Amino acid sequence: MSVVTISREGGIAVVTVDNPPVNALGQALRQGLWDAVGSLEADPAVRAVVLICAGRTFIAGADVTEFGKPPQAPHLPDLVDRIEGAQKPWVAAIHGSALGGGFEVAMGCRFRVAVEGASVGLPEVTLGIVPGASGTVRTPRLAGVEAAVDLVTSGKPVRAGKALSLGLLDAVFAGDLQANAVAFAREALTRDLPPPVSARPVTAPDPAFWDDRRKTVAKAAKGADAPLRALDCLRKAAEAPFTEAMAFERQTFLDLRGSDQAAALRHVFFAERAAPRPARLKGVDPLPLTTAGVIGGGTMGAGIAAALRDAGLPVVLIERDNEAVARGIANLRAIFAGAVKRGKLTEAQAADRMAGVTATTDYGALSDADLVIEAVFEEIGVKRAVFAQLAQACRPDAVLATNTSYLDPRLIAEGVPDPGRFIGLHFFSPANVMRLLEIVPVPETSDRTLATGFALGRMLGKTPVQSGICEGFIGNRILKRYRAGAEALVRQGIPIADIDAAMRAYGLAMGPFEAQDLGGLDIAYLQREGARAAGQDVEETLGDILVRAGRKGQKTGGGWYDYAPGDRRPQPSAAVADLLADRIAGTTTMDADAIARHLVAEMAAEGQAILDEGIAATPADIDLVEIHGYGFPRWRGGPMWAVGKR
Repeated sequence: MSVVTISREGGIAVVTVDNPPVNALGQALRQGLWDAVGSLEADPAVRAVVLICAGRTFIAGADVTEFGKPPQAPHLPDLVDRIEGAQKPWVAAIHGSALGGGFEVAMGCRFRVAVEGASVGLPEVTLGIVPGASGTVRTPRLAGVEAAVDLVTSGKPVRAGKALSLGLLDAVFAGDLQANAVAFAREALTRDLPPPVSARPVTAPDPAFWDDRRKTVAKAAKGADAPLRALDCLRKAAEAPFTEAMAFERQTFLDLRGSDQAAALRHVFFAERAAPRPARLKGVDPLPLTTAGVIGGGTMGAGIAAALRDAGLPVVLIERDNEAVARGIANLRAIFAGAVKRGKLTEAQAADRMAGVTATTDYGALSDADLVIEAVFEEIGVKRAVFAQLAQACRPDAVLATNTSYLDPRLIAEGVPDPGRFIGLHFFSPANVMRLLEIVPVPETSDRTLATGFALGRMLGKTPVQSGICEGFIGNRILKRYRAGAEALVRQGIPIADIDAAMRAYGLAMGPFEAQDLGGLDIAYLQREGARAAGQDVEETLGDILVRAGRKGQKTGGGWYDYAPGDRRPQPSAAVADLLADRIAGTTTMDADAIARHLVAEMAAEGQAILDEGIAATPADIDLVEIHGYGFPRWRGGPMWAVGKR
């Protein structure tokens, strides 16, 4: 079956792309479009062409199966030029997403129209490259330089309404896309056609604009090369003739395509693509999820409830008493109010989110819930008591999940009738924002329950990763090793601030000590104290010394650093130097790169131990955990990729 077919509605030809699942621009599709241009140009009955796609989306970008392979003719830049050079004007009719090469094809058309809800974008920088078929050169000619810089250097798509206001689209329709696009084409033939996009003028900003944007883009990129190289391409597009700018873009694309960063980002792309649907669960149907319960309305419980509401699931929120219920509702309301303030939700949407929440002390309200997630205090007795009540209140087939960071889910599940429906779901705070979801089955967890956990991850837009049972699961176990490695460097005489600066330079948002001060040193301290109380031999850490001295982080005005009232900027602390003086035995010196490489190697070594024990299935799973749960820079591929354990 051909991936490109042609039909006619009077003098308007309709070229339909049908290359499931996302109409990717593989060689067969490029050839089909190339041939369609030639045949329609030769047909005197055709006056204009509508390019439309079957399935759920417009051309959504490159064919990922061609990544890393030598390109085959017809090459995409040539195809875009061929469409633009056609004497019969082409109209791109967009639904779903027109991304990357798909949007470049659309920009080769004389007009672009879309249905409401469609989106367009150029996400190439997220793969470590720049657009390679005119994305940086045609976009500023349609939308202006400023809008093009935002679109291309961020890689974030924009919805049809905004794209229309920017000039990227010519019309947006609410009804039948093909009928409206054909009518648009007919009407366009009654007036003078606009020039091809490549022939449209572009106004070059002054040098100060580029200097300012370079600082902004560099800050957001956090060490990634592609956004800054894309900015260079956009400047060339604004200041040089079209042909010269195209050559510059193409060379930049080719330079980056073989880079280490592009290889790392492709690794992450494929890992993310595979994560929501593990091959081992193929053919296993999850439990349909139509309503959910959350036990506990604190920071974590409210975040989980917000995530469920964002996904459209009605939520029953259970707390122990009416006062706690009121606090839980207030926590939820604050989350949605913050989203309104940031422009993520409208007031009406926030009100709708809250309207879908039933908050009560009555476990009986969970009788129809398909899934219940426990998110109460991290104490085994408290959690067991919750599950004893859930066993009485919930349907026999309802999935019962615990959100725990360190406790053994097997101990929590003891006594649960039919433990096949029990599973650990470790959310990361804030749960409505953080993308990682560690899925932790117990030995009795059924395949259907496990598949339901992954289905929930997909529904919530999270990156789900299965973990075996061990202290801290995958992420917190590696975090413990990372922090221990950082403390070991301090003991050797390397300044705390130097270690944090090295990890920021590596691409993390914060170093290990800054991050502890933000989250609170007492959290891990209490976990260690609990292990000691249980008879475990837990070595004293430098963090223990600080907590015992009352230094718990920013919330107490001091942790690893000092903090002035109302100021979150860390300041070196003489008090910390005094407290730790007798624990620092060395005068080691290391440059920033050596510090970062050493600590990443510590992460990877723990990751390898996790793999050897069967806690994680693949190195890529560990990389996803570190990227989405702990802020490891995507463009480095994760700690396993970074040290070559692939």
